[in-house]
This record gives sequence, C-alpha cells and structure tokens, in this order.
Amino acid sequence: MEIWINPACSKCRSAVDLLDAEGADYTVRRYLEDVPSPEEIRAVLDRLGLEPWDITRTQEAAAKELGIKDWPRDADARERWVAALAEHPKLIQRPIITADDGTAVVGRTEDAVRDALSR
Repeated sequence: MEIWINPACSKCRSAVDLLDAEGADYTVRRYLEDVPSPEEIRAVLDRLGLEPWDITRTQEAAAKELGIKDWPRDADARERWVAALAEHPKLIQRPIITADDGTAVVGRTEDAVRDALSR
C-alpha cells in the first residue's frame, strides 16, 4: 500500500494517522517532491477507475492560470490533463491510497481510508 500525500494537508495527515492506528503496512510518497510521471498518473487513474479531471484540484492557482475549468473532458483531452497533473502536481487530489488488491482510493474521508484498508 502506498499513500500519496502533501504533509501540509490536514486530510493527508488524518489518513496517515488512521493508517498508523490500524497498523497498516504502507509507504509514503510526498508527491510534490517525488512527482509522479505521466505513466504513473495514468496507472493510478486506472486503479481509481477515474479520469484525470476527476482528481484535479480545479481551485488551485495553477489550475486557474491554465484555465483548466474550461478544458474539454473527453478522451481527446485526456493526455492534456495528465500532462498538466505531471507538470503541476499540486493539482492532484490528495491523499491517494493504492490498495494491495491493485485498486486505489482518494482517501479524503475516514470511510475511504478504511475502504482502502479492507482491500
């Protein structure tokens, strides 16, 4: 199990605290420092069963500068979104937990983190 976190994020800290409390075996990836490649982002999206626009923080300053809210959300635009997430990792929703069964969850709630633990 791996968790992508921004240590400044309260949701990330809560998720890590819950994983610790449950004795989970996991690794931490500080994704703002260890930036995921486009290939890694695509792999996580596959595990999540989501599209890049589903995990994009559209209210971030970089998103506003890029005009992301106006970008198409379709197959033709998918790679543009993935590239933006790789170039601006702060846009990636957090925390993302990759579960041992090959799936992943966006662990913004206690229930989501527990879901990842049960997989």
